[in-house]
Parts: sequence; structure tokens; C-alpha cells
Amino acid sequence: MKSKLCSREQIINLFKDGQSIAIGGFARCGIPHNLIQCVLDSGVRHLTLICNDTGEGGDGIGRLIHSRQVDKVIVSHIGTNPETVKLFQAGEIEVELNPQGTLAERIRCGGMGLGGVLTKTGLGTIVQNRRQTITVDGQTYILEPALKADVSLTRARRTDPIGNLAYHGTCQNFNPLVVTNGSVSIVEADFHLELNELTIDEIMTPGVFVDMILEQGALYGC
Repeated sequence: MKSKLCSREQIINLFKDGQSIAIGGFARCGIPHNLIQCVLDSGVRHLTLICNDTGEGGDGIGRLIHSRQVDKVIVSHIGTNPETVKLFQAGEIEVELNPQGTLAERIRCGGMGLGGVLTKTGLGTIVQNRRQTITVDGQTYILEPALKADVSLTRARRTDPIGNLAYHGTCQNFNPLVVTNGSVSIVEADFHLELNELTIDEIMTPGVFVDMILEQGALYGC
């Protein structure tokens, strides 16, 4: 099988102005730092980010906020990054807040080819005003549409050359959902193994979901 390993230059050239990018991780845990550096180095602007949060200050995903490359974020919260809050209050960035479980399901649906998820979360609130409601067996649900990104960036603990992935502990968080979501799925991994070094029981994401793997020797420390 053909290796999916790619250079930084190949990945940097993939990014375009106006793209939507889904990014795995949770706060500082499981963040694809080297792939975020690729986005920064590309210089692209007017991005929409789909992620759990916008990092903590200027760390992780927050680096893209500080560089003013992002127009909109679809997240569960922004409270850990004062810069996002400041830009939002100034009208310089659009923020779409989602309950964390709803956000995870919307990302999952986008990756699995589903149209959306039915949930009771948000009924009777302003969330209901911006969404379609559907009645099933006498119960009313909000239809939360699927989210689908142009590119997804994820971090795994281990990968083989064809993109079979294993994660470490809580670094799983949003990564297994995000890796399936992008039209182009790019992964960075802490360790690169040979084919067949990962056993079937260790593989948490099969390589069919992965398009590109950042080669080792990246510049940004994890």
C-alpha cells in the first residue's frame, strides 16, 4: 500500500483562504501543534474553525486566533482564551456556541455522512429559535445539522504509513471524531511505526479515514 506520509511543504500548500478546518484536542490535551504551525505558516485567512475550544491564551488553537487568521469559530466555549472573548466583543470574530455533546455529535454526523442529530438539549431556549424542530413518537427534538469541514487536523499517539491510528489516554477526546470529518484528513503522530506493528486491537481509527500524515521531524514541540 502507498504511504500517506507528506512533507510540511505539501501540507502547507493545501490550505486556502476561507476554508473550514476541524481541529482535534481539548484545551491543551491532544492538540495537533505541528499541523497548526502549518496553518500559521501558510498565511491563509478568513478561516472557520470547528473545535471544542479556542485554546488557552496564545497556546494551541489560540495561536490561530492571535494571528487574526480566523473569522468564525464553532465551539463549545471560549472562556479559556481572553483574546477570543475580546475579538468577539469587538465584533471581529463570529462565535457559534454549542453544548459540548451537541458539538461532538454534529462533528460525528458530518464524518459519517449523516444529516444531523435530534436532541432535546436547548428546547425552550434561544437555541430552539434558530433550529428546526421535529416530533418523533410525540416527543419534540431540535434538529442540529451535521458539521463538515474542508480539512481536519488531528493528533494521534501512533500511526503506521497508511494512517491506522492509536491514541493515548484522554488525548482521544475530540480527535477520533475530527479525523473522520474533513474532506481532507491530516494527522500528526508522536510515533511512526512500520506497517503491521499496530495490532488490530490497538487500532482506534482505521487508515481509510486518513489522507495525509505529517512526516516526522516537525519543528514545533509538543
